[in-house]
Amino acid sequence: MKATYHKYNLLFKRPSGTSRGVMTEKETWFLVLEEEGKIGIGECGILRGLSIDDRPNYEEKLQWTCANIHLGKDQLWEGLMEFPSIQFGVEMAFQSLRSETPFLLFPSEFTEGTKSIQINGLVWMGEAAFMKQQIEEKLAEGFTCVKLKIGAIDFDKELDLLRYIRRHFTPEQVEIRVDANGAFDLNEALDKITQLSEFKLHSIEQPIQKNNTDRMADLCLNAALPIALDEELIGVFTLEDKERLLQKTAPQYIILKPSFIGGFRGTQEWILLAEKHHIGWWITSALESNIGLNAIAQWTFLQHNLMPQGLGTGGLYTNNFECPLVVAGGQLWYEKSKEWQFNLDQLTLL
Repeated sequence: MKATYHKYNLLFKRPSGTSRGVMTEKETWFLVLEEEGKIGIGECGILRGLSIDDRPNYEEKLQWTCANIHLGKDQLWEGLMEFPSIQFGVEMAFQSLRSETPFLLFPSEFTEGTKSIQINGLVWMGEAAFMKQQIEEKLAEGFTCVKLKIGAIDFDKELDLLRYIRRHFTPEQVEIRVDANGAFDLNEALDKITQLSEFKLHSIEQPIQKNNTDRMADLCLNAALPIALDEELIGVFTLEDKERLLQKTAPQYIILKPSFIGGFRGTQEWILLAEKHHIGWWITSALESNIGLNAIAQWTFLQHNLMPQGLGTGGLYTNNFECPLVVAGGQLWYEKSKEWQFNLDQLTLL
C-alpha cells in the first residue's frame, strides 16, 4: 500500500463570518491510499485557531502517517490521538479503499437516493441586512430549521433579526438554533440567554468560551434555553474525560464534528455516552470539502437520528468538487445520476 498527502485550499464564495473572525479560505489535506490499482481518499480538515491539532508539526504528522500506513487503521487511530482530523482522514481513506468505489463508503437508502437527511439552513454573521437576506433565502428554499451565528454584531440587532423571523414564522413553522461560538461574556451570558428565550429558540450552542466548566454547568442548569456543547468537546480525548465532562456540565445537547473529535470512532464514543446520560445530539460538518461532507453524511444517515443535522455546507466554495450531494427543500439528498468531478491531478502533490 502506498500513501500520499495533498494540500488543497478551499475558497469561500463570499467571506463567511463567525465570532472568531471572517474566513475567506479553508485549508484542507487529502490522504490518498493506493493498493492493487484501487484508491482510497480521506480528508483531514482543520480550522485554524480552533482545531486542537492546529499545531506546527501537523504536516510532519501527515508524513508520519503516510510512512506508517502499514500499521493499519486501528493502530494509526490510537497513534494519532491528539490529531483528530488525521484520525478522521485515516478512517475515511481506509473505508474508501475497501469500498466498491472511492466515494460510496456506507451504502444505504440514502446513497440509493430513496431517503434524505433533514438539515438546518446556516445563516452566517454579517451586517443585519445581509443576515436578513440569508434568512429569507433559507426560508424560501424550504428549510424548517435555521441556525444563526450570533455574537459578532450588536446584540440588539441580533434580537431584532430574531424578532423579524418570529413575526412571520411560529416556532412550529421554523425551528431556530443560535450558535454563539463562545462569544458571550461569562457574567452576561445568563441575561443574554434570558433575552433570547423570548423567541422560543430550540437551543444555543456554546454560549461561553470552552474550559469554563463550572460556569457552563451553571448555565446548563439555570438558563432559559437548552444549551448545546460544541467547542467544549474539542481536545477531550479519553472516554473517562468525555464522561466526566458530560456529568459535570449536564448539557441538553452535544454537537458532533468528526474532524474535531476523532472521526467516526470518536463520534461514536460521544454518542454512546450522550445516550447513556440522556443528552440529545446531532452531527455537523466542519466546513470540509464535498469529499469529507459525503463521508460524514453517509455515516450520519446510518445513525438514525431524525433531528435536523448540520450538513448543508457543500455550496460554500468556488472550487469544491462536483458530487451527488444536493440540498433541496431543507433536505440533503444523494442523486445517484450525478457524477463525481474529481481528479487527483487537481491536488498539489506533496
